[in-house]
Amino acid sequence: MISADAMRATEDNGGNPLVANWWEAGTAAVCFLVLLFIIVKYVAPKFEETYQARVAAIEGGINEAEEAKAEAEALKAKYEKNLADSRTEASQIREEARSEAAQIVAEAQEKAASESARIREQAQAQIEAERAAAASSLRADVGALATDLAGKVIGEALEDDARSQRVVDRFLADLDAEQAGAAK
Repeated sequence: MISADAMRATEDNGGNPLVANWWEAGTAAVCFLVLLFIIVKYVAPKFEETYQARVAAIEGGINEAEEAKAEAEALKAKYEKNLADSRTEASQIREEARSEAAQIVAEAQEKAASESARIREQAQAQIEAERAAAASSLRADVGALATDLAGKVIGEALEDDARSQRVVDRFLADLDAEQAGAAK
């Protein structure tokens, strides 16, 4: 079932179906050239523009990524430097606090020692005062007891206060002399 046109084309070519019709080949060539012109003049430049835009966008993205990476590395370096500085500063603050604590402890110990020495001196002074008061009281009591005892031994009352005071003083002086001689 060959069409009539195909039969006529076969008859024009001398009956050989493999040989092309020049009219159809020329029309196809003109259409091909027009289509090639349109593609070269309009389509290809659009493709090239799109390609260049994509290349520029990719390169711009790469550049931006490299800049961002460089900025991030700079920020990281700055952060690490700040962290190291902070650690150094914290270490210095700890050392200062330790030295201040040691100084405060030393001052407190010194103050406690001076307070202790002051309290000890006051206690010694109070003990001396109480000892002197006790010695005076004891002398008076011993004197009165000695006078009464001497009065009982002698058989007469030593009621003369001046004489009894002299006897007591002489007795206590002899007693002090004996204690001083024994201490040496």
